[in-house]
Amino acid sequence: MVRTAASLHSSLDELARREPAFAAALAAHGHPEPRLSEPGVMTLLRTIVGQQVSVAAARSMWAKLTARFGDPADLAAIVAASDDELREAGLSRQKAGYARSLAALVLSGELDLANLPDDDEEAIALLTRIKGIGRWSAEIYLLFAEGRADAFPAGDLAVQVQIGRMLGHAERPSEKQVRDWAERWRPHRGAAAVFAWHAYMAGDSAL
Repeated sequence: MVRTAASLHSSLDELARREPAFAAALAAHGHPEPRLSEPGVMTLLRTIVGQQVSVAAARSMWAKLTARFGDPADLAAIVAASDDELREAGLSRQKAGYARSLAALVLSGELDLANLPDDDEEAIALLTRIKGIGRWSAEIYLLFAEGRADAFPAGDLAVQVQIGRMLGHAERPSEKQVRDWAERWRPHRGAAAVFAWHAYMAGDSAL
């Protein structure tokens, strides 16, 4: 798990023991704090709202949506709402379809967010049944909302850039390359991703 500072730090210390590049980067940037989201439908709904828009726009849309449908949201009302009603609540037609997909899967019981499979790939397969939720979003959910120790969003550009830097590559590696390299970091790949964001935001000038 990477939901506590102790568990995250323990995983990073193990990565530093295995991988000299992690040891050097950890010495330069220090241990990050955990990044947490609440598990459940509202986090996934917020993910849908925030896709491909600015932070300010996402906040505005979220405020309209929760004002109309509540927090926690009335999922049945979302499913029943027309496109016009959802547009008035801040959602584009595309995002309205995604929100309905999420709400319908949860209401039907096809997606039980309180009891996702322990196997990460099985959980990803279920989460990506939601329209608008791809592998990256599913992995982000498993990492930050559930704190899964080995969830690894290798498709994230910052993760790719920083992992590449740490391993001495000037060019950003592909998602496949990053996944291949990270195989030796199991079951601590979640901590590797959290640290990659931390180091990326700090910059690599200390390395």
